[in-house]
Amino acid sequence: MADKTRVMIVDDHEVVREGLRSLLRRRQELAVVGEADSVASAIEEARKTEPDVVIMDVRLPDGSGVEACREIRSERPETKVLMLTSYADEEAVFASIMAGAIGYLLKQTSTKTLIEAIDRAMRGESLLDPAVTQRVLERVRSGKQDEDEELALLSEQEKKILDLIAEGKTNKEIAKEIFLSDKTVKNYVSSILSKLSLRRRSEAAAFIARKKPQG
Repeated sequence: MADKTRVMIVDDHEVVREGLRSLLRRRQELAVVGEADSVASAIEEARKTEPDVVIMDVRLPDGSGVEACREIRSERPETKVLMLTSYADEEAVFASIMAGAIGYLLKQTSTKTLIEAIDRAMRGESLLDPAVTQRVLERVRSGKQDEDEELALLSEQEKKILDLIAEGKTNKEIAKEIFLSDKTVKNYVSSILSKLSLRRRSEAAAFIARKKPQG
């Protein structure tokens, strides 16, 4: 097992998972170490199995595979995530790249292409079309101004709490650090998410991570 590429499959359709499992198990260099059918189970299974590569369906019953990708990559950056979907969608491609996915494949792709994609992912190569990547980079650059405008909507206290969320602190830990009640912090978090048009704490953490210089 040590010399094999550890693969995890995430799809809410059992038939798809069985098909992928069957294909991958024919390859001696690959080992299917886990499967999941939802965002929550994908994150939990990745924690347990520590895969090298995750083949991730974009659409899952309890959310988006993009969200699962972001969580898995934040906990284990060395894991490579290949997004799998029924049709190409620039919005989904953009979200996948921002979440740290290394590539994006259509479900109707050939077995040969899928195996090659896993090999390339393990070598750290991007599997995205250069033209698509360029469009995404342009969107990231233009989006920075929008993010600055969104941050301007937050009070100084909200900005401080947002930074603490990005550090992975719970409401209780934040409350203790800035001397507020748990309920007050919870209200602040709700306000922050509302102002930034976000749904989850993980999205707020990703938002502030993009603001910080990489080094």
